[in-house]
Amino acid sequence: MKYFDLHCDTASECYKKGRGLFSNGLHVSLDKTEKYDRWAQVFAVWIDDDLRGEAAFRHFQAVSADFQKRLAAEAGRAPVFCRSGRELKSADAAGRNMALLSIENAAALGGSLSHLTEAREAGVRIMTLTWNGPNELGDGCMNPAAGGLSPFGKETVSEMGKLGVVADVSHLSEKGFWDVARLVKGPFIATHSDSKAVEDHPRNLTDSQFREIAQRGGLVGLNLYAPFIGGNGSIDGILRHAEHFLSLGGEKAVAIGADFDGCELRAEIRGTGDMEQLYRAMCKRFGKEIADGIFFENAFRFFTENLA
Repeated sequence: MKYFDLHCDTASECYKKGRGLFSNGLHVSLDKTEKYDRWAQVFAVWIDDDLRGEAAFRHFQAVSADFQKRLAAEAGRAPVFCRSGRELKSADAAGRNMALLSIENAAALGGSLSHLTEAREAGVRIMTLTWNGPNELGDGCMNPAAGGLSPFGKETVSEMGKLGVVADVSHLSEKGFWDVARLVKGPFIATHSDSKAVEDHPRNLTDSQFREIAQRGGLVGLNLYAPFIGGNGSIDGILRHAEHFLSLGGEKAVAIGADFDGCELRAEIRGTGDMEQLYRAMCKRFGKEIADGIFFENAFRFFTENLA
């Protein structure tokens, strides 16, 4: 089984708790992934909504530098840090696991486009534009009266396109989502969001939002957080979200964005090491070809085609 996950907060948790990447007691640890034929993980640097300005950018720098040190400390066991589609293909061909770096909450930029360039130089290839509240780019999804992107937000999204940093609309307000859809020429993604039609939560995507992402060749990662899934976040609940997205033409767009180490887990899956349970359930419900697409192929194809 191959497994590609679009979002975890493990790098931030390792920094906060002073833990390594191997056997760390977190949802994601390298020892839990040894069972998989291949594993690829997008590691996010999370910026709290209370952190702003240069302090936010310095926090990003500290966490990303710490993450690189922890990768180096596990040389031989750690995934290959990848910045391009070519590097992903090379690592996969060599039988190596893969790591990518993202920012969750573009407040990390401290309101400066120059910091976007610096973040890209540090290896960031995906950026979640907001967290739940407002930042310099616009409004998050948790405010019922949320607006769209600010002028700086629109400028940033345009610059991201030039630099090859993929826009991530998870957490973004619905008005902000459609601003991104108008600004971005190619595909964009929602790394860790579920279906609003299945569970009516502000963090989930409407059918029209999902179709927009899918028709552009983007990705939506299924989130394992129970309030977004409904009930206790069971495997059956996750399958209902996947099934609905597939019914909207999402066979090539659905992926996994578990939100490990960024959410509380209540049901069968307690971390990366349990994901084979969901994979087997998807094989049984949808067939192996679709399950393989959701678990690896869709994300691997997207990033190898869209990261320069």
